[in-house]
Amino acid sequence: MQISSRFSVAVHVLSLLAMYQPTDAPLTSERMAGSVNTNPVVIRRILGQLKKAGLVEVRPAAGGTFLTRQPAIISLLDVYRAVEVVEAGRLFGMSEKPNPACTVGRYIQSALDVTLQRAQTALEQELAGVSLQQVTVDIAAKAAVGAG
Repeated sequence: MQISSRFSVAVHVLSLLAMYQPTDAPLTSERMAGSVNTNPVVIRRILGQLKKAGLVEVRPAAGGTFLTRQPAIISLLDVYRAVEVVEAGRLFGMSEKPNPACTVGRYIQSALDVTLQRAQTALEQELAGVSLQQVTVDIAAKAAVGAG
């Protein structure tokens, strides 16, 4: 099981916005796609999800994209919830129709429910504790070391 790349791409895009605006030219989906090394259509889809969640404002044509909040108050959980469609307690998929005639099939879901719910809660708590600003500070620090 793996969380889709939408989450890391969304954090990448938001980090670009946080670090390079408003001082540089507008960040278009094409410029963002160049940094992520993906197709601009992928970026536009993710931007649509981020816009729907209220994290970005997208200006038509070459107007670019802008954060609607300060990076310090955007948590990674906000980003995760914007781009990953996961219901509460449903991060981990289960077999939809285990065999009820089999002892394991009958009880596997209830045996795993609490553990998997705790794992999802732990992930969400960890993401809630990290802001976009913390990510960009870490990127800048790593860039400074790499440049030296």
